[in-house]
Amino acid sequence: MTATPRLLTGRLALDPLRVEDAEDMAVVLAGPALYTFIGGEPPSVERLRDRFGRMIAGPSPDDAGQVWHNWTVRLRAPGDEPAAGPAVGTVQATVTPAGATSDVAWVVGTGHQGLGLATEAATAMAGWLLSTGVRRLVAHIHPEHAASAKVAQRIGLLATGTFDDDGEQLWALDGPDEEA
Repeated sequence: MTATPRLLTGRLALDPLRVEDAEDMAVVLAGPALYTFIGGEPPSVERLRDRFGRMIAGPSPDDAGQVWHNWTVRLRAPGDEPAAGPAVGTVQATVTPAGATSDVAWVVGTGHQGLGLATEAATAMAGWLLSTGVRRLVAHIHPEHAASAKVAQRIGLLATGTFDDDGEQLWALDGPDEEA
């Protein structure tokens, strides 16, 4: 699996996560409504710095073979390849051994929801993952989180009817077989 690349869309730059993104992301993640379905509360800048440092370092030895890809999603002007504007969210992927499956997730701050940004970012991430040989994408979505379910549908994931230990439904997309 390759290093986490910068991904560009028409409106967004998905930049590999950096510890320095903590200040911007603390603002993005400050909306209490973001925690309705996932629990918790808005994190402090210091807590995000610690978390981002761990995320950048990668999985623990207990998670042998996993590869983590984390991006800060930023607005950009069309054609503005080198520069990116304010942070609006994150997307992340945890690729399992041999790159067969990736758990995927997305979050967009409350001030930028409803604009299709989560779908645009998740589409870019999913396309890149599938281009690297990942064959299955899986998202864990609270059954009452209609907005996340809509993003999942728009990027091609289907509700499986299976629920994880936290009561979240698994949504999945099986990509093309290697031999196809």
